[in-house]
Amino acid sequence: MTGKQREAKILDCTIRDGGLVNGWDFSAEFVSALYQALSRAGVDYMEIGYKNSPLLHHVPNAGPWAYLTEELIRTTIGEKTATKLSALVDIGRVDERDIAPRDESFLDLIRVACYIKDVDKGIELAGKFHDLGYETSLNIMAVSHARENDLNEALEQLNDSPVDIVYVVDSFGSLFGKDIEYLVAKFQKFAPNKTLGIHTHNNLQMAFANTLIGLDKGVAYLDSSVFGMGRAAGNCPTELLVGHLHSARYDVRSLLDIIEQQFIPLRERVEWGYTIPYAITGLLDEHPRTAMALRASADKDKYLEFYEKLTTVETHGAHL
Repeated sequence: MTGKQREAKILDCTIRDGGLVNGWDFSAEFVSALYQALSRAGVDYMEIGYKNSPLLHHVPNAGPWAYLTEELIRTTIGEKTATKLSALVDIGRVDERDIAPRDESFLDLIRVACYIKDVDKGIELAGKFHDLGYETSLNIMAVSHARENDLNEALEQLNDSPVDIVYVVDSFGSLFGKDIEYLVAKFQKFAPNKTLGIHTHNNLQMAFANTLIGLDKGVAYLDSSVFGMGRAAGNCPTELLVGHLHSARYDVRSLLDIIEQQFIPLRERVEWGYTIPYAITGLLDEHPRTAMALRASADKDKYLEFYEKLTTVETHGAHL
């Protein structure tokens, strides 16, 4: 195992990102069993959901993992293991008064997600969580759409901030290995004081490969989800990372067991993972919302018609 692999930390975001698939409709028993399986596998962090406020961001019929409370986390997790807990918040969707100091919370890491235009707000919010004692990260979403100068300036701001981890996020699953290498080098150049993370989507079946490229180039925090369960095409599979980094720290067997017991039945009820519509939005570097709408319709397998619709001058030109 190389030095970079020894320094790597796996952050499983099945409940948070996978919740975008099923409306965060996980039972407490499911979440508890997943935490125990991740703990036995040696996974470093489990992202247990969003810490957004339902008053600021109402999602109809959303399950409780979209709006975490300390009581929910404590009663579900019970006794914590060495696997730390994280939550994600979106700019403008979190009530800071809902965040207890870290010494009163089961959470260890709070991650802030924002677009490039709101990086200053993201830094301010992450700074407040830092002052409460939490580990913090800032995840710059849709980095493939960010203008070069804007991204450079944002990274320079982050370099001088209290944020612990800065994430390269392939929101649309549109990036290839050369793109990851380029972005990691840029993040390292303009934010040399920061630890880097990577969050990938599998629209082009590149999530695992791109994550390993990030690891090879010095990224320390590797996002993943069990069985790849995440929005649309899903994420880098946790079991592949655990298997690849196999050592005294990591053991894939408990993940194979919970996939067999819990995730196979779950996938019979809800869909995630590589499909042609998600591949199309990945190839076009577009948000997968149109593909998600297609997959929920009676025309879910009309791939050519979907491609033609997205690539007409009117549609694609308007997007650009």
